Amino acid sequence: MKIKNILLAGSISFLALFSCTDVSETVYDQYPADEFYGTPAGTNSLLASIYAQIPGEFTRDGYTGVGYAGADNGWYDMNCMSSDEQVIPHRNDGNWQQDFARLHKHGWLPSEGIITNTWNWLYRCIFKANLAIALLEKSNADPSKIAEAKVARAFFYYLLIDDFGDVPFYTDNNVASDKIPQASRKEIYTFIVKELTENAELLSNNKGGEYYGRFNKWAAYTVLAKVYLNAEVYTGEAKWAECLAACNKVSEGGFTLHSGAADAGSPLGNKYYELFGDVSPQDETILSIYATIDVLSRNVYAVRSLYGAHGITALKYNGWNGTIVPKQFYMKYDNADIRKKQFLAGEQPGGVNYTMDVQSIDLPGADPQAGVRNIKFYPAGANTGGGASNDFPIYRYADIILMMAECNVRLGNPGAAKPFVDAVRQRAGLNALDANPTLDNIYDERGFELNWEGHRRQDMIRFNKFLLPNEFRTATSPAFRKLFPIPTAAINANTALKQNPGYPQ
Repeated sequence: MKIKNILLAGSISFLALFSCTDVSETVYDQYPADEFYGTPAGTNSLLASIYAQIPGEFTRDGYTGVGYAGADNGWYDMNCMSSDEQVIPHRNDGNWQQDFARLHKHGWLPSEGIITNTWNWLYRCIFKANLAIALLEKSNADPSKIAEAKVARAFFYYLLIDDFGDVPFYTDNNVASDKIPQASRKEIYTFIVKELTENAELLSNNKGGEYYGRFNKWAAYTVLAKVYLNAEVYTGEAKWAECLAACNKVSEGGFTLHSGAADAGSPLGNKYYELFGDVSPQDETILSIYATIDVLSRNVYAVRSLYGAHGITALKYNGWNGTIVPKQFYMKYDNADIRKKQFLAGEQPGGVNYTMDVQSIDLPGADPQAGVRNIKFYPAGANTGGGASNDFPIYRYADIILMMAECNVRLGNPGAAKPFVDAVRQRAGLNALDANPTLDNIYDERGFELNWEGHRRQDMIRFNKFLLPNEFRTATSPAFRKLFPIPTAAINANTALKQNPGYPQ
């Protein structure tokens, strides 16, 4: 269990920067603002204000949808529940609202709370980043710290255009919210690429320590690779060679695949699952969210999946009986794949039996014990039933390897892609492919490796799979569902905003 001392609530990796044994007082309000934000303490306080937004602050008054991942009703749920990898069904005993089913069945509306939460969270992040950048530049702060703030802002804008397309764009907070202009997806894409390419080399090479969970050079190039990977979706122009070059830059960071060896001390039997445990291993993890129970984020994903009695018997907490894995997704895994150990189907401790077949996810709803469950984020350390202390990997090197494979196939060089796909498969206990990989091979492997980590919706769109029917959605979705709507509340606040096609203004 992690024992890091939280000295700045909401920060991720600035714990080391703020921890010390000198208890003498420093009175910062005696500094002029321009001088203070140029000092290490001032610079760190501004960067911490940005990083605090990524996991979202812990609150005891409910789940606010704030943060990238860890809690619920926010960015993670919007992007994951709309894919084929997971859903929280409405239960026929009355539990769970139908928001998640609407996401999974591609029936969401502009008024959805989860969509509004995501929009508000991302613009809060951008406001914080804009403020930090302005103050850092005014105080002539270390260029690497300004670069770090700019890369974080580019990351937030990347998430925005990925989900919403054309969105309000601003880099100066001195603009009224109802006057912020709406820029095209392509314009903001160009800005993101410029910010990342101009600032990545200014960032630290260091991994771990005080840079745990921060945008170092390798994390910045990973975001750039992601933006290039989806460039054709965003702009109509593919950037496979550029994506491959960005991935190669990440490879210079000395990352490797974490061991998949058997481990009797692991609850799931393999070292592989250390990637989703208490502290993200730095051999493979490029960027992660620091979490500790009841303090910073929660990582609710295992507790949210298990049925109550099973949770109490197996893990000593009452499960929420929420998220399930659709049968079609689960059945694609090879039985020899160590990654299949994260799923639970059939009879379980506590007299529970998870049936693979789920008759309904909205009305009348699923039986209480229907649906395959997932404990990829097996709770680490102490827990209170409100989550766990598992850190959350935003980016891993396995993702980079599979991106390099995809780019090579799309560039007409599948032979160069094969070693990358084979490396991921063999770490999972599977044989190498019999032939050079196809795009379908890579799409499947990305699903096997990266499920529940926030990548699936984006992958499905890029591989033209997102609109296809599934076991709970029998008809093909209309093309406009590739974008989420601009929330009703945002349009009410800024009537000049143009709604995405297919949705009511």
